[in-house]
Amino acid sequence: QVQLVESGGGLVQTGGSLRLSCAASARTFSSYAMAWFRQAPGKERDFVGGISWSGANTYYADSVKGRFTVSRDNAKNTTYLQMNSLKPEDTAVYYCAASRTGVYYFSASYDYWGQGTQVSVSS
Repeated sequence: QVQLVESGGGLVQTGGSLRLSCAASARTFSSYAMAWFRQAPGKERDFVGGISWSGANTYYADSVKGRFTVSRDNAKNTTYLQMNSLKPEDTAVYYCAASRTGVYYFSASYDYWGQGTQVSVSS
């Protein structure tokens, strides 16, 4: 069982930055691929970015490429989402997720989820 706890959300103005963190309970954290998803009110949960277990490979949705960066620190059992140049359309609840088998764009492919953290971007 893996518990994931997100933090770092908040309210920011357009063009601002935030860094989200996702702390994992598992001692085997380094064996999981990690990803970030987001869900706006009335919309589906969408893939934002992901990182392989080693950190060697990262993947991003087109909407965030060049603005967001996913990273991880296996020694701290933590993955991060650095968000720059934020836009009002980035407003959503952000979730981190863990997968035993790899990074996928579909939320159903993940084994564990955090509770989410709200990010709001004002115009």
